[in-house]
Amino acid sequence: MCGIWAVFGSDECLANQCTNAMKIAHRGPDAFRFENVNGFTNCCFGFHRLAIVDQLYGMQPLRVKKFPYLWLCYNGEIYNHVTLKNQFEFEHQTKVDGEILLHLYDRFGIERMASLLDGVFAFILLDTANRKVFLGRDTYGVRPLFRMLTDDGFLAVCSEAKGLTDVTHSMPTPAKIIPFPPGHFEKFNLKLNGKVESVQMDRFHCCTDEPKHATYNKLEGLGTGFALETVKSNIRILFENAVKKRLMAHRRIGCLLSGGLDSSLVAATLVKLAKEEKLKYPIQTFSIGAEDSPDVAAARKVADHIGSEHHEVSFTPEEGISVLEEVIIHLESYDITTVRASVGMYLVSKYIREKTDSVVIFSGEGSDELTQGYIYFHKAPTHKAGAEESVRLLEELYLFDGLRADRTTAAHGLELRVPFLDHRFTAYFLSLPEEMRVPKDGVEKHLLREAFEGINLIPHEILWRRKEAFSDGLSSMKKSWYTSLQEHIESKVNDSQLEKAAKLFPFNPPTTKEGFFIRQIFEKNFPGRSEWTPHYWMPRWIKATDPSARTLSIYKPDKDE
Repeated sequence: MCGIWAVFGSDECLANQCTNAMKIAHRGPDAFRFENVNGFTNCCFGFHRLAIVDQLYGMQPLRVKKFPYLWLCYNGEIYNHVTLKNQFEFEHQTKVDGEILLHLYDRFGIERMASLLDGVFAFILLDTANRKVFLGRDTYGVRPLFRMLTDDGFLAVCSEAKGLTDVTHSMPTPAKIIPFPPGHFEKFNLKLNGKVESVQMDRFHCCTDEPKHATYNKLEGLGTGFALETVKSNIRILFENAVKKRLMAHRRIGCLLSGGLDSSLVAATLVKLAKEEKLKYPIQTFSIGAEDSPDVAAARKVADHIGSEHHEVSFTPEEGISVLEEVIIHLESYDITTVRASVGMYLVSKYIREKTDSVVIFSGEGSDELTQGYIYFHKAPTHKAGAEESVRLLEELYLFDGLRADRTTAAHGLELRVPFLDHRFTAYFLSLPEEMRVPKDGVEKHLLREAFEGINLIPHEILWRRKEAFSDGLSSMKKSWYTSLQEHIESKVNDSQLEKAAKLFPFNPPTTKEGFFIRQIFEKNFPGRSEWTPHYWMPRWIKATDPSARTLSIYKPDKDE
């Protein structure tokens, strides 16, 4: 996890522009650097480092003797960098995983380079010899990237939008700050005056396609065909492979553990592989909730089963309410369910940073989207509709759950790893027949649960535990975080304010007091930037006015049964 920032063709003093890069300093607490580009005095890179791989040569922009004209700033991890280095017999100068981008670009060009990377990444690559600038972002946008381009060709790029809001330029009209689309690369011509011209924007990988890098990673035991036992075995092999490749780190590894199915599978597989790889420390797992919450009890059961060093972080609604504005500033979003679910993750990340030495944090994001885990999937009119919705959710992850997971951990200088979003694992799961992936016998994610049945990886009752709304899972049995939040907002927003919401906020007008309250905080900090949240996250196929699972008629929280 790092923070990257760059400007090309600045008309303003670079010393002033660089102060904007300090707004993302939380992403890289270990070191930072600003570097001007030789021959282009109005172009500059900024980098905040969280040191995970190659402590000596890991500073950026990354440059090597072989390619003195290439400058690379990237945020991410390339899990197959050693495989590719050996495959193509590259001679590396450093042990930095990102060096592989320079060699691949030199040999194959930008599109093939991007498609061969197995990992999560956002990059800015400058080629001064050919006067080109390239931007790119991984398939699911696990790593964030924003760009701002003025009409006269001034380009500014940053890991988070907040590093661009006060970047100044000479154009009379304000420039839009937009999230860079996942799975895409963009090519710019660099003019002699440092300004740029966008000449190509293309997709290099789609989540339903087998990734090109799979060719160079043969996995033992993968079967063909769609017989149930073959599919279950393949799911286990690919999932374990997804966790194993993510063990690449020089810093301590931990795991978020909510006690739900997804985080339990990740944590259990992680502990198993850590023992096999002989890691020199026990894996720490972390849960958050009120003392009597269902999530905390379930997580404790899993931690006992897998033998992790378990930490329970207590959560009170008062604490949640007190950090709400901080969370919204980090998220740069006013989506209701994203904000609501981010509070617990933000507080548990804060605990990890302050009280432990774990820095690389595994988590279960992506599973609900991939395996049709949301409760509303029970209402899908057809198998095809369910499959299409799954792909839509995956393609929008970077706006919602992916964004939440990145910002809440990066806020505290942690690095997130999400094995459920492994390219090969997701492409395989999405290639399965539509009818295999739907909820079955009233249980969502049935196929995933079935795949891990009978191997004692996690307790049986956790394997088949129904989904909790995140805000319910961490709440006290007496009163949910959802209810406490609504009560607080009731005292802050009155009916007449809500009636004027559509006039006040014409784009995505809030329809509830909670939505209004969150939007007010967002607009105070990011005025006029409402397009960063293109629409609200909402369940499909049912009449819903609130994104919470607990408002759905098909939702039965543990405590109500």
